[in-house]
Amino acid sequence: MKKSKLLTLFLFISFVISLPIQAKEADEFPIRKLYPAVPTIESEELHKRKNNVIIVDVRSGYEYQTLRMIGALNIPLASPNFIKEMTKIRKTHPNKEIVVYCNGRTCKKSYKATQKCRDHNVNNVTAFDLGIFDWARQYPDQAILLGETPVNPNKLIAKSAFKKKLLTPKKFEDLMVQKDIIVLDIRDRFQREAISLYPGVEKRVYIDDHIKLDHFIDQATRENKTLLIYDAAGKQVRWLMYYLEKKGVKNYAFMKGGAHAYFAGLRKQF
Repeated sequence: MKKSKLLTLFLFISFVISLPIQAKEADEFPIRKLYPAVPTIESEELHKRKNNVIIVDVRSGYEYQTLRMIGALNIPLASPNFIKEMTKIRKTHPNKEIVVYCNGRTCKKSYKATQKCRDHNVNNVTAFDLGIFDWARQYPDQAILLGETPVNPNKLIAKSAFKKKLLTPKKFEDLMVQKDIIVLDIRDRFQREAISLYPGVEKRVYIDDHIKLDHFIDQATRENKTLLIYDAAGKQVRWLMYYLEKKGVKNYAFMKGGAHAYFAGLRKQF
């Protein structure tokens, strides 16, 4: 009886001690609770084992080209060939663990990618949910930013700095009455669906078309104009900001939430 009571007391104390740890983990990794079946790996463990695992960046090609882990493959989760490519890796390396990553703690792609692999019988896949930003800060010599390594942590754009460049759709439009602006629509052809927000005013350019993009950057600099830029959902512009900063552009702003926020505002209004 005494042994039973002692065991119960021990289990209770262990549970109470673990509560702060669980709470801290929930705060730092808020998405984990949505994917309880997805295994994760910590940064120190990945750094120790990085030469013995296959690392896959599941973000877009543009994000990968901007900032990535050294040695990582790029297989975007959004690609229709995602499972086909992951299956190919598994067949080529049947005994190696595959570690997938995305942007970080509040990004769902690493979890979704891992779960999708599990659903399609691609086993031994783990999510590195700390993400590329914290990895680059912790191990700058194991990351590449705009073709350069080690990464200078000071060149990693903080969310606060990005937010300062965001304008609500209304403020974005208020600036358009000025003459010293150039409006750029950087959505791809599928996101655009032939619908322009500002026909006759905006210029269309794909985010990875640096030749055309440089043309408008040079024009804005030469004519002292401000670049007003929008995308589909306000996410691609965060990565374009790296390129603009590298080019030394000072006068630019993005539409917060992109075209989705613009149309959402219209629906509320009418």
